[in-house]
Formats: sequence, C-alpha cells, structure tokens
Amino acid sequence: MKPIGPLMREHRLIERMVALVNKQLLQIQEKNSADIRFISQAIDFFRTYADRTHHGKEENILFKALDAKPLSPEHRRMMNELVQEHVFGRQKVGQLAQAGDKYDHGDKESLFEITSCLKELSVFYPAHILKEDAHFFYPCLEYLSKTEQDDMLQEFWEFDRTLIHEKYQQMVEKLTTGLT
Repeated sequence: MKPIGPLMREHRLIERMVALVNKQLLQIQEKNSADIRFISQAIDFFRTYADRTHHGKEENILFKALDAKPLSPEHRRMMNELVQEHVFGRQKVGQLAQAGDKYDHGDKESLFEITSCLKELSVFYPAHILKEDAHFFYPCLEYLSKTEQDDMLQEFWEFDRTLIHEKYQQMVEKLTTGLT
C-alpha cells in the first residue's frame, strides 16, 4: 500500500461528515434552530479526526518528508497552500465552536454564525480534498523512494496508534489544571 492510501481513505470519511453537515444545514433552514448535539459532534470530528488525525499525518509526516525534497515550484506552492488551508479549517472550526457555545447558552443570534461556519466547511473540505487527491498526492509520490514510502506508512500507523492516548492525556491535564 502507498502512504497516500490511508490519507485518501480518511478523505472518504470526511466527505461523509460533510454530507451530514449539509443535511444539518437543511434542517437549520427548515426549523430555524440547530441541533447542538450534532454541532458538538461535528466540532469533535473536525478537530480530532479531520485536523489532528488526518492533517496531523499530512503536516507532521508527509509534508515534512516532502519539504526536504527538491519539489518543483508548483508542488512546493501547492504544499504551502494545503498547509494554509489546514489553518483555515482550524480557524473555521474554532469559530463554529464559539458560536455553538453561545447558541447552547441561549444566544439564538449565533445561529447565523453556526450556519455560516457550516456552509464554509461544507464548501472548503470537498475542494481541499479534490486538490490533494487529484493534484498533489500522486505526483508527490515520485519524490519518495519505495523504502521512504514504506517507512512513511509505518509512521502513519504509529501516529494513529498513539493519538487516542495523547488526546485523553491532554483532556485530563486540562481538567486537572482547571480544578486547581
């Protein structure tokens, strides 16, 4: 298996979540209210799965390895754009979280911001995924030897294996800090 295989499989799950976001947008439009449970779950999904797990592998493993290679100007530009897009996604999910908190505390005016963030995420992710799948991943494999690709795939598995422990260790540390 090529190291882009797991990344592309993760894209399919992100696309499924985007489809659910689009369904939520329709429900918000029909009911003029948001399902705060769904919003919370979407935030967790985008933060943990799409950003920390998926983008984490891209930025910390794939892009880091490619950064040391003599990439063409086009591929280097695209990699930099992808990193900037990851930053945009993080910011948008952060805005959604803030709007969701306000909404959950009775600020019904924040429904507009929730809707806006969900719309932007539902447009952002498909375009971002297309750029990676169709224009970046395959060409960039040419910069990596078979051994480097195999090692990278192993790094991906190790990254995923330790991620859940990292997430919940950080949660307990934050809760502990908050209690003192």
